Amino acid sequence: MITVRIIISEQAMTDKDLQSKLEQLRAEIEKVAPEDAEARERLDALLGEVEKAIDAESDEEVDDNLVENIRDAVSQFETAHPRATAILNDIMVTLSNMGI
Repeated sequence: MITVRIIISEQAMTDKDLQSKLEQLRAEIEKVAPEDAEARERLDALLGEVEKAIDAESDEEVDDNLVENIRDAVSQFETAHPRATAILNDIMVTLSNMGI
């Protein structure tokens, strides 16, 4: 019984952490300069992919593509958007902890 409560609490914390990171990413997308529309669109699309994967309840093919897309975005935005890159890294860790 105690173990079940701990697992449920850990899952709730992970979900809460992920939602917090997604909100941070939304805020960071808003800060991207309007002239960098391509970066904005890519980050926004990635945010949509993460939300879709969460709603899909872990379809393995979606998960593999999502992780690869996040890795690509991290390498693409590393220098131009370091804050977005840090948030994306945090999202990847949280998704991994959730089994996605």
